[in-house]
Amino acid sequence: MTPRQTKRALLLKRILEIFEESRETYGCPRMYEKLRAEGFTCSYRTVEKLMSEHEVRPTRKRKYKATTDSKHKLPVAPNVLDRQFTVSEPDEVWVSDITYVDTAQGWLYLCVFIDLYSRSVVGWSMATHMETSLVSDAFLMGVGRRGRAPIVEHSDRGSQYASLDFRKLLDQHGTIQSMSRKGNCWDNAVAESFFGALKSELIYRNRFETRIQATMAIFDYIEIFYNKRRLHSTLGYLTPWEKEQKVRKAA
Repeated sequence: MTPRQTKRALLLKRILEIFEESRETYGCPRMYEKLRAEGFTCSYRTVEKLMSEHEVRPTRKRKYKATTDSKHKLPVAPNVLDRQFTVSEPDEVWVSDITYVDTAQGWLYLCVFIDLYSRSVVGWSMATHMETSLVSDAFLMGVGRRGRAPIVEHSDRGSQYASLDFRKLLDQHGTIQSMSRKGNCWDNAVAESFFGALKSELIYRNRFETRIQATMAIFDYIEIFYNKRRLHSTLGYLTPWEKEQKVRKAA
């Protein structure tokens, strides 16, 4: 085997390893950035070709339906965020949304709060219902873990977020509420993007027999994979954990 063939074989071996480590979710952009970070000298075209030749490709995501009820007469907060998805400090803005997971036992609902600075999922909760407590529990988890509440909390116009109990909770923590404009999913694009990744990288790849099985898988995806291992293009191909470590070192 020539030196060039050896180098190519080693590169392919690492590509296959990274793909497995990424839970078969990395496409060429993340794969290339990961290889570069590890010191491999290769072109994007070479990585793309090797992945294509060996059918190394992530599963495509599918569309999913909305879960929040915005047809209510509860107070609606103004869109304070106004699609300003780039912030300068951790915990300036958390965005939130709710989605559902199908199991053989029935629906499991998931609410998350995401810090816009690091794209880290700071709080989450799962339940068999979509009552206000689903949102409140996730928010309080985030406050407990971060030691403080965000300056601004943004979501869609769902009744859970517009409820008196949740608005009181935000007031108690001095948090300003922001809501997307009516029928405009792009106003909450970061939360939508997270659920798109969760669906394509975990939910659509598995069939969950029980809600407990789904809960454990989602916990593992958020806490072990997404927050700590998954490269994020918006962060310059850092993980949320790496982004936050940079802040701590600079402080």
